Amino acid sequence: MVIIASGAEAVITLEENTIIKTRVQKRYRLKEIDEALRRDRTRTEARLISEARRCGVPTPIIRDITDFEIKMEYINGAALKNVITPLLCEQAGELIGRLHTCGIVHGDLTTSNILLKDGKLYLIDFGLAYLDKTLEARGVDIHVLFQTFESTHENHEELIEAFKRGYFRTFSNASEVIERVKEIESRGRYA
Repeated sequence: MVIIASGAEAVITLEENTIIKTRVQKRYRLKEIDEALRRDRTRTEARLISEARRCGVPTPIIRDITDFEIKMEYINGAALKNVITPLLCEQAGELIGRLHTCGIVHGDLTTSNILLKDGKLYLIDFGLAYLDKTLEARGVDIHVLFQTFESTHENHEELIEAFKRGYFRTFSNASEVIERVKEIESRGRYA
């Protein structure tokens, strides 16, 4: 077993071809509250990964779930941030459109959480995902991704336009969400 990532919420290990995401104990919380929160977040994440997959969004296959642990398929791919092209951004837009059509908001939409393997994009890390069909939640989801494009890629305008093309193809309320993204950006600019 090899630790491949460690964060505030979880430790990610790799064992053969299985990723094991273990939610870490928070010693500052009462034990009962900590266990209830970790159990709930683990179940919610596993459920949303599976639901996204049913909606046509490639995600890791869940192999097992316990109170604080999700065992899932290891997607041995490259992070979108390292292989980004306008065509891949368009495909990412299609995926997020499908995700939003199902009422799922990813919550941490970055180019590190989209992997490319064998010509196919996969969405990973649903640790902050939740169900929400509001324009605001969907707009914030996309705004976070657009900020990632802007902060890490010189051709970010081209990437954003490509993403929008894909998003418009798979999400019927895309124009309203993109308008909300503009509103969210302007709020941030003058805050």
